[in-house]
Amino acid sequence: MELEGLWWKGQLAADIHQALRYKELKLPSYKGQSPQLNLRRYFADLIAIVSNRFKLCPTARHLAVYLLDLFMDRYDISIQQLHIVALSCLLLASKFEEKEDRVPKLDQLNSLGCMTNMNLVLTKQNLLHMELLLLETFEWNLCLPTPAHFIEYYLSIAVHDTDLHDGWPMICLEKTKIYMAKYADYFLEVSLQDHMFLNYIPSLVAAACVAASRIILRLSPSWPTRLHRLAVYSWDILVPCIERLLIAHDNDVKEANKHKSQLGSATAQCLFPPASPAPPQASVQQHMPPYLQSQHQHQLQFHHSAQQQSCQQIVSAAHAPGFPLQTCSSGIPATIQARGHIQTTTSLSLAAVPIEVKPCIGVSYNRGYQVNGHYSCLTQCFDR
Repeated sequence: MELEGLWWKGQLAADIHQALRYKELKLPSYKGQSPQLNLRRYFADLIAIVSNRFKLCPTARHLAVYLLDLFMDRYDISIQQLHIVALSCLLLASKFEEKEDRVPKLDQLNSLGCMTNMNLVLTKQNLLHMELLLLETFEWNLCLPTPAHFIEYYLSIAVHDTDLHDGWPMICLEKTKIYMAKYADYFLEVSLQDHMFLNYIPSLVAAACVAASRIILRLSPSWPTRLHRLAVYSWDILVPCIERLLIAHDNDVKEANKHKSQLGSATAQCLFPPASPAPPQASVQQHMPPYLQSQHQHQLQFHHSAQQQSCQQIVSAAHAPGFPLQTCSSGIPATIQARGHIQTTTSLSLAAVPIEVKPCIGVSYNRGYQVNGHYSCLTQCFDR
């Protein structure tokens, strides 16, 4: 539960950290076997959006997503019921982590766009029934540590005046701490949106977020001795998790640059429209030589077939605080029936789900990250 004051700076900080480390060893196992695993990113983003709207703390948001992961891992749930389950997980997590006056009310949840678009109304009886089902599933134990429970404790010593920036002493220590906190929160949200980070224990993910932030900010050493002693993780243990975080950061930078270039080209077209409209494709092909026509047709066929490929997994490169809802429609069946403990009498068409369909992004990367050395950030983070 939320403690008054900054516990990570108090005399009991080490004892609280030790208790959290002990509890994370007894966390329920996650197998990643949910039939609706391809919808997991959408509902994780939904929880993040709702929690940001009600200004809930990060621990409540991370706990809500973790409860949803565990519940989806054990049941086959329809899309319609998943909306209610996700909001119920957020409600339980906010009751456990937040103060009473910050817990969302029933009428506020029903006024959300996701509820009105799905023609869903969350009644008090249905909400109590779902909360009881969740509590029975977790054996009435909601004290489940997440990376958000550890991050502040590690950030308390993440930056020191003995650290070097690009090999030089830091001029503004407070400014560096601000950037460190921002990047750590960013990487924390990255870990929230990818279920593969559930393969690591929460304290390791939190430590990797701090280490990845130091790499992006070009602070050396990347994992100083003080952090090693506090988190009790060596650099070699953190490397696999750090690499996942850096790959996600690289995708975000590429996506941001791509979006920026598209906006620039659109603005240029508005300011300087073409003198004449572009000729249609057929007229262009008529003036092509025969050897270019065959090559052009082959490229068109390849592009058309590439668009029809089924996306087996959802890999989105958008991890911005806005949390855009992205998924792939081709990997989702047209209708999903509930099985197991949650039953519905009607099937739901995917066309009714408010999902922004965007193309999948491949998970193969041409460039490997040398996390043991200097990480070349694509954008300048801050001025030393």
